[in-house]
Amino acid sequence: MKLKFLGTGTSQGVPVIGCTCEVCISNNPKDSRLRSSVMVTTDENKKILIDCGPDFRQQMLVNHEHNVDIALLTHEHNDHVIGLDDMRPLIFKSGKDMPLYCYQRVGNEVKKRFPYAFTDVRYPGAPAFDLHEIENKPFTILDTEITPIEVIHYKITVFGYKFKNLAYITDAGFISDTEKEKLKNLDVLILNCIRKFDPHPAHFILPDVIKLFEELRPKKLFLTHISHHLGLHDIEDKQLPSGMHLAYDGLEVFF
Repeated sequence: MKLKFLGTGTSQGVPVIGCTCEVCISNNPKDSRLRSSVMVTTDENKKILIDCGPDFRQQMLVNHEHNVDIALLTHEHNDHVIGLDDMRPLIFKSGKDMPLYCYQRVGNEVKKRFPYAFTDVRYPGAPAFDLHEIENKPFTILDTEITPIEVIHYKITVFGYKFKNLAYITDAGFISDTEKEKLKNLDVLILNCIRKFDPHPAHFILPDVIKLFEELRPKKLFLTHISHHLGLHDIEDKQLPSGMHLAYDGLEVFF
């Protein structure tokens, strides 16, 4: 299986509009970060998208991706769902509703933001979604077992997802001991890390992630959901503990 980072940035993306910090004006492509999303390709070449933010169209075109078989949503914040309307070409091509897997709460929010996708009589150009409510227990789709990981993002619950011995978690500020058991001794762990300093009420910062790396002991850990406050990729990546790396848009991880 393969995971590709379509985007590794925070809700504002990097560069941030109007910012002239060294990260935002950097010429290094690894310092330009679209909103966080990944594409998992199964051994049968099925495509599982995790989150569909405002950069979805651009991400698909840049990465020469032509299909999404199902989408998993971590939570309902706009930088993770507002690109769903741009799935229309894929829906029209397949002739089928796009399957979305998420919390019931998240599904309700999708219905509110895209009401035209759920009306009995739809406008011919509207998207169409097939919502599947999932709970915090493993499920199998496309011959792939997926294990949700329940984390806390400020005051809401968010799902991370585990495939084989890889787990992807974004928008987390707390993980319970029970959920940590699912994350121990992985080959690959992907965690959000918004910045180096100053505690954040909803996101891990670098010291939090280093502590989790030492506790959970994955073979490799990649940081994602990175803001311009974390620093330049080529400088900061070299300063991380062995086995830890900054992810970047376009990076592929095989597992």
